[in-house]
Amino acid sequence: MNRFLLDSDVIIWHLRGREEVTNTLKDMQQFGLPACSALSVLEVQIGVRSGEEEKTNIFLKSLRIFDVNAEIANNAARLIRTHKKKGITLNLPDAVIASTCLLHDLILVSYNTRHYPIDNMKFHQPPPF
Repeated sequence: MNRFLLDSDVIIWHLRGREEVTNTLKDMQQFGLPACSALSVLEVQIGVRSGEEEKTNIFLKSLRIFDVNAEIANNAARLIRTHKKKGITLNLPDAVIASTCLLHDLILVSYNTRHYPIDNMKFHQPPPF
């Protein structure tokens, strides 16, 4: 069972050696394998620095990856439309990640909770650096 979905920023801080983030991820393992969206894989891979490829690939392979299916895509589109009517812009990756959390009852682990002004979202804020 998965309980936590890691946002791209948390994955990046772990890979860059932030001990506080790494310790948080270790603690979360008692609740099941951490997960992330396929879009987070894309975001992380875009920012990989030279020499980080192997470490990044090993870590990403250790996570459960939620693919973007039609249900997640349709729900993400609904979130974007609903928030647009309220004058709030949700970007596509954040809407997909939020949709994944909502449809699978996952807690989003992110330093960027302001990117997700969505009712019913559950968050776990990692420790500050």
